[in-house]
Amino acid sequence: MAGIKAPKLGEQLGTLGEYIANQRKAAGVTIRQLAEQAGVSNPYLSQIERGLRKPSAEVLQQLAKALRISAETLYVQAGILDPRDHQATTVEMAVLADAAINERQKRVLIDVYTSFVHENARESTTPDTATTEE
Repeated sequence: MAGIKAPKLGEQLGTLGEYIANQRKAAGVTIRQLAEQAGVSNPYLSQIERGLRKPSAEVLQQLAKALRISAETLYVQAGILDPRDHQATTVEMAVLADAAINERQKRVLIDVYTSFVHENARESTTPDTATTEE
């Protein structure tokens, strides 16, 4: 398939880590301060910023809160949400924030929800060609 290629996981994580580091620096916060505010260890945050670790949705949410930025922004940077498809809904944000389910389960729930939304959108834009027979 020719065209735009999706970034490899390492490239995506590097981009996420760079983004977090840039936001941290713009906020004038040290890595140690951000780690403390987000409730993660200093080495773990360092690994995220260097693109060596993929943080969970919960960690991204904690980082977003500490950086005073939108969690959705970090979800898009992490590849959890696709900005081309849609803006995050409250349903998706609630699923991502739920600590009772794991990352795979969150992804599956969001995928199912998104498929229903797309299906309903197609149905609402498709002219009704069905005829009633008696």
